[in-house]
Amino acid sequence: MLAENLENWAKREREEGRLEGQQIGIQKGRLEAAQNTARHLIKLGVLTDGQVAQATGRTVAQVEALRSVESR
Repeated sequence: MLAENLENWAKREREEGRLEGQQIGIQKGRLEAAQNTARHLIKLGVLTDGQVAQATGRTVAQVEALRSVESR
């Protein structure tokens, strides 16, 4: 009984860890995609930093930082 309870607990903990890892991966992927989109929009040179921020969900400060990196 105790061994079974420990095994079930371990399975639940592993599953929770797996789900948490998936959520972190999804979030990182979304952030990376938004950053890449912002980079592409910056390279087009048509939009202001505010417009790029609005289109990508990034902040103006983040877009400004990307723009300064891209201009190097």
